[in-house]
Amino acid sequence: MASRHLSRSIAMQSLYEWDFNGLKEGDLDIVTERNIEEFGSGLEETDFIFDLTGGVKENKEFIDKIIEKTAPEWPLPQINILDRNVLRIGIFELLYGNKENVPPKVAINEAIELAKNFGGESSRRFINGVLGTVYRGILEQEQEKEEVESK
Repeated sequence: MASRHLSRSIAMQSLYEWDFNGLKEGDLDIVTERNIEEFGSGLEETDFIFDLTGGVKENKEFIDKIIEKTAPEWPLPQINILDRNVLRIGIFELLYGNKENVPPKVAINEAIELAKNFGGESSRRFINGVLGTVYRGILEQEQEKEEVESK
């Protein structure tokens, strides 16, 4: 398993546990450290895991608003914990990630792989649909910005 994919898996498992246990402030780093020890043997670099978990935690309110806006028929508490946290990681990478290291389509595909590996068929389709919509919205905003700047 590629190290970035494994890192995303560990981040997702950590966010899942943190969310399941009530999003307690100091717990995420402890959970992440434990999951790295348990599942990350052989990983040379763990910064990417902490970038994902810390970034999701820091931007959770904004990311959650995007999820609610993009999937209005699914109130956030009704989205299963796995899907909710895979979406958080995917949206974090789309909005805040280094596009040269992780192009948007790679971030979406990785999120779909997480859903496929840990969730079910409906998870994969749901993640794909929401992240695809978010990505199209980002592209539209970038295009509008370019049009305004060219005038």
